[in-house]
This record gives sequence, C-alpha cells and structure tokens, in this order.
Amino acid sequence: MEKTAISLSDFLKDKRKKLNLTQQQLAEKAGVGLRFIRDLEQGKTTLRMDKVNQVLKLFGQELGPQPINRDKLINK
Repeated sequence: MEKTAISLSDFLKDKRKKLNLTQQQLAEKAGVGLRFIRDLEQGKTTLRMDKVNQVLKLFGQELGPQPINRDKLINK
C-alpha cells in the first residue's frame, strides 16, 4: 500500500484548522512571524528550513530526506 503524499502547506493548514488556531496564533506558538505562516501555507518554495521545523515541531514532525523516484525525474 503506497502512502499518498500531502504537501507541506496542506498538512499545516489541516493541522492548524483541526486545532482551531488562527494563523496568528500558530505563528505565536511557533515563535515565527505571521508572514512566515502565510508564506508556508501558500506553498512558497523558498523558506528557511529551521523556521519550518519550528512550526512542524508543534505537530510532532520535522523536515527530513525523503526517497524519490528518480525515473520520474528523468522522464520529466
């Protein structure tokens, strides 16, 4: 059974909403700025990984290496 990948932005939005947190509240709890949370939830591709991990830590997660299907990359 293959896991379905979820985007980081969708993961965070879902977790935040399940906890009934506003973006501002999440930013305060994670110790980051509101702008950072907005960028993160909008899928901005250039974000500081240390700050992303600050936010993910609230949900018991962190960024890390993930295996990729190299054949898919070559055929793009």
